[in-house]
Amino acid sequence: MESELPKGTGGFLHPQKVLSQLGIKEGMNVADFGCGHGYFAIPVAKMIGKDGKVYALDVLPEALESVRSRAQMENILNIETLRGDLEVKDGSKLADDCVDLVLLHNILFQSQKKSDIIKEAKRVLKQGGMLELTDWLSQKGTIGPQEGWRISAQDAKKITEEQGLAFQRSFDAGEYHYGLIFLKP
Repeated sequence: MESELPKGTGGFLHPQKVLSQLGIKEGMNVADFGCGHGYFAIPVAKMIGKDGKVYALDVLPEALESVRSRAQMENILNIETLRGDLEVKDGSKLADDCVDLVLLHNILFQSQKKSDIIKEAKRVLKQGGMLELTDWLSQKGTIGPQEGWRISAQDAKKITEEQGLAFQRSFDAGEYHYGLIFLKP
């Protein structure tokens, strides 16, 4: 329902719809790259339970503070916020091979260093781990950002595969986004 969409996503991206298609299980470790205000981190933290952990990463301190506040209000204890720059080597500050899933939502269109972001995601993923990539459809229109460097699903797939991740499938990310799933072999 429209009223259930988080206001921060502009009503264009429904976190629960996306997350329900990812096979998230209790006990997983998940990195939310570019977490923003936690529209994905908070529901993921609930899905993975007390034995799992969400690393909520963003370059903006105010976004991280928002995630911490929301987690505290909802008594969610399995989120760690980290300030990082995903465009530089080891910029997430996470260890190699430490997470089961990396979430990338509306991040690539904001960067000219898309391959570097994918490389950082691959570095932190465990073998067999999954990268979920959701971004704006590449056609500019009246909906979505007019600034930035949108990338088509085909080009996103190509640069992700060039970084050594294996394409698995597309999924329904709504009317204005595409969704892609990759595995780390």
